[in-house]
Amino acid sequence: MARITKLEDIVSLCKRRGFIFQSSEIYGGLASCYDYGPLGVELKNNVKKAWWNSVVQMRDDVVGLDCSILMHPLVWKASGHVDKFADLIAECKKCNARTRVDHLAEHAEEHTEHISIDAAMAKEHDLSNKVCPNCGAVGGFTEPMPFKLMFETQMGANVDDSMTMHLRPETAQGIFANFRNVLDTTRVKIPFGIAQIGKSFRNEVTTKAFIFRTREFEQAELEFFCEPGTDEKWFEHWKKTRFDWYVELGIKKENLRMRDHAGDELAHYAKSCVDVEYKFPLGSGDWQELEGIANRTDFDLRQHQRGIRTLNKWFENNRLMDKIELAAEAEDYESGPLSYFDDEQKKRYIPYVIEPSAGIDRSALAFLVDAYDEEEVRGEKRNLLRFHHALAPIKVGVFPLVKREGMPEIAKNIYNDLKRHFNCFYDEKGAVGRRYRRQDEAGTPFCITVDGQTKEDNTVTVRDRDSMEQVRVATDQLRSHLQERLDM
Repeated sequence: MARITKLEDIVSLCKRRGFIFQSSEIYGGLASCYDYGPLGVELKNNVKKAWWNSVVQMRDDVVGLDCSILMHPLVWKASGHVDKFADLIAECKKCNARTRVDHLAEHAEEHTEHISIDAAMAKEHDLSNKVCPNCGAVGGFTEPMPFKLMFETQMGANVDDSMTMHLRPETAQGIFANFRNVLDTTRVKIPFGIAQIGKSFRNEVTTKAFIFRTREFEQAELEFFCEPGTDEKWFEHWKKTRFDWYVELGIKKENLRMRDHAGDELAHYAKSCVDVEYKFPLGSGDWQELEGIANRTDFDLRQHQRGIRTLNKWFENNRLMDKIELAAEAEDYESGPLSYFDDEQKKRYIPYVIEPSAGIDRSALAFLVDAYDEEEVRGEKRNLLRFHHALAPIKVGVFPLVKREGMPEIAKNIYNDLKRHFNCFYDEKGAVGRRYRRQDEAGTPFCITVDGQTKEDNTVTVRDRDSMEQVRVATDQLRSHLQERLDM
């Protein structure tokens, strides 16, 4: 199979076939914002469905959640985002372009973890030999400075009662804030997980590479709560489980790897972290993060217990976040409202958390890139997307060979029957070979053609996307034939 080495090929395909469009394109577009078209929204929904099926539906120890994007300001104070969620940037004195310092240090490599302002400022950064990615000037940078990543907004109808809020930069904190609610309303016992899929927002300094890094994106996150001392076992479990998920859905193993975080790049809350990386067609081919799996220890639940104790101080300080500090950590924190009592062991503790956090948009891009293939068929170039059947936006294309002799009527009846079970597409325009090519490029696994023989023996042609092999199937056996082939 051909290996795509240029992101431009994928971008072109996405625009041409209606997978992804530039947001607000009729007004010149909005940088780092994208809209999913008719095929793209089906692909993205299928990625989310596959994740939810694997992480929630097929397990007995995980439940789901859907949290609000807007949350109480103290959530972000307690989590550390208000004080620490920033990138260190430098401005080019020649062109005034701002760039993340870690991107300069790594020669514009895409993947790095966000770093603490205090930790970053404590390091010395020699930018004298660094090249501005915008204008090419060497060494002409300002001193590094922190750039906060959270989007701010205001809540309240009047000036007197309004307060500054943040669009959430991650979905995890909503899960931690609902830990006690889930315990009190379900029968879950540790070890168990809470999962959700939702939008997050980050005011990124560097946004490029199509949908790989955007300011508005969708995450699929699991917070798996376990007893301290068992965390390493569960960390290994989720590392293997999540890596295997990508392989099972068709990503080639040679394009995936696991990368452990070095000690100096671990997030402030993490005991250990590993990234599932994919070799994206960025530049000459760069390994970039698809998903992070982190051992967050008991940091988050402990911090939110401190946040709860800080609530009165927040009101006393007129709700100004920069004028309050979190309450001191109490000695009895293990007895707090976010602790867990183990009935079998008769002891109380703050659970540790293992967090697999995947980017839905990045995953969709990786599945697109990995599925893309080009080959020559009878002297003509064929572009196709070899999607795993579970991810294919359209499962079945239905065609009449010609628009006469009753073929369209038969094809329409077949289409109307099958679309109750699969996402189908009906097409009667152009030569049937061109219709096959259009569905190949959309990633449709099977195409059904009604022809002259159909009226004689009630059979149709079923064509396979990958092999292009065709078999005759009785019309009354079509649904079961496709269900078996699609494994649905």
